[in-house]
Amino acid sequence: MIEFLLERFARQAGDEAVVWNDSSYTYGWLIDRIREWQRTITQSAIATGSVVAIEADFSPSSVALFLALIERRCVLVPLTSSVETKKTEFQEIAQIEVSVQIDAADQTTIVTRNVSASHPYYQSLREAGHPGLVLFSSGSTGKSKAAVHDLISLLEKFKVVRHKRRTIPFLLFDHIGGVNTMLYSLSNGGCLITVRERSPDRVLRAVEQHRADLLPASPTFLNLVLLSEAYKRHTIATLQTITYGTEPMPESTLKRFHELFPGITLLQTYGLSEVGILRSKSKSSNSLWVKVGGEGFSTRVVDGILQIKAQSAMLGYLNASNPFTADGWFNTGDSVEVDGEYIKILGRKSEIITVGGEKVYPAEVESVIQEVRGVAEVTVYGEVNLIMGHLVCAKIRLVDGLDVDRGAFLHRLKLHCRERMQAFKVPTRLRLEDGEQYSARFKKMRNIDA
Repeated sequence: MIEFLLERFARQAGDEAVVWNDSSYTYGWLIDRIREWQRTITQSAIATGSVVAIEADFSPSSVALFLALIERRCVLVPLTSSVETKKTEFQEIAQIEVSVQIDAADQTTIVTRNVSASHPYYQSLREAGHPGLVLFSSGSTGKSKAAVHDLISLLEKFKVVRHKRRTIPFLLFDHIGGVNTMLYSLSNGGCLITVRERSPDRVLRAVEQHRADLLPASPTFLNLVLLSEAYKRHTIATLQTITYGTEPMPESTLKRFHELFPGITLLQTYGLSEVGILRSKSKSSNSLWVKVGGEGFSTRVVDGILQIKAQSAMLGYLNASNPFTADGWFNTGDSVEVDGEYIKILGRKSEIITVGGEKVYPAEVESVIQEVRGVAEVTVYGEVNLIMGHLVCAKIRLVDGLDVDRGAFLHRLKLHCRERMQAFKVPTRLRLEDGEQYSARFKKMRNIDA
């Protein structure tokens, strides 16, 4: 299953594979740790085809366990502390049979649960002799769904040798982007530079100290970097590329980041738990237009919504109906504009606010509001209105410690919106709130209890 990876690891046994707690672990060490895990898996009677939760973040042991369980042809269910409140629910949905817990000190506890995983997708993986992967969606706009993948399909693209990078796996261990980052880095002889805390200062410190050249991130995190000014406290000259995805990027955030760091390539990525990560190419570092696809992926736009057909597509959901069309296309739910080979992601169709028959995309309004000095975060949403259909509303968090007359600030903000947008897009209701508006995955939370 992972022979091609082990062969590459052996050829560069002395090179850095993982940096954890500022200590370096080589590919030779990783091979030995995978073998240790294989012995532990056998001694613990974890059978081929077992559904195994890995409760961990990125660490030398969790990376080695992930690969050892693939070789054992198990079904892997990574779970991080970000889903702690949902862990019991996720364990039941995924029918977890064994849970391997790896703590902050990289110490391990193995718990066997009195469960027999019998879902038809698991049965099909066992019959094929293939390892599987279960990933839960963030649930930022609704209930979390459990996507089941055949890992053989997901691993296929990593057999092609690409660029060797020193990467910070910012996206979490239980996120499709985090899994993609890990497998890309290891399959190309790169180095995973792990961070315990995903704060701007801790991440940029890791960039400086360990010479990271690639940082996958979310637009929300890049906005926090700008607000914190952590870049003034750390030298990040080695950073060549920042990739961003998981949610729409506010154009104002992208523009400001590019102006501050013109030497860093900003690349928009696109992927989903259901289909994997597509190859992408931004029109430029300050452009939201992006070309997506690559080998194994086909795209089309139907009624303004992006659809994807992928060789690496999931088998289906454990807890929801089949989302694919009869001919195998996945409806992403993302509204897009098209310009030749490029698309511009406007936002989720489910988030569109209809005002008097006109469509308003929250990300566009949020981008304009974030241009106003003193705004830390903003979330735009719609409230039902009997006359207009919906009203555009916004809740805003101000920069910490900002001393301002709130009434005067909101008046100034509304004037700014009127100057920059059509009248139907201007928020009717503005609320100032103190709470952070992003999740543990550094993604904007759009469930508004208004």
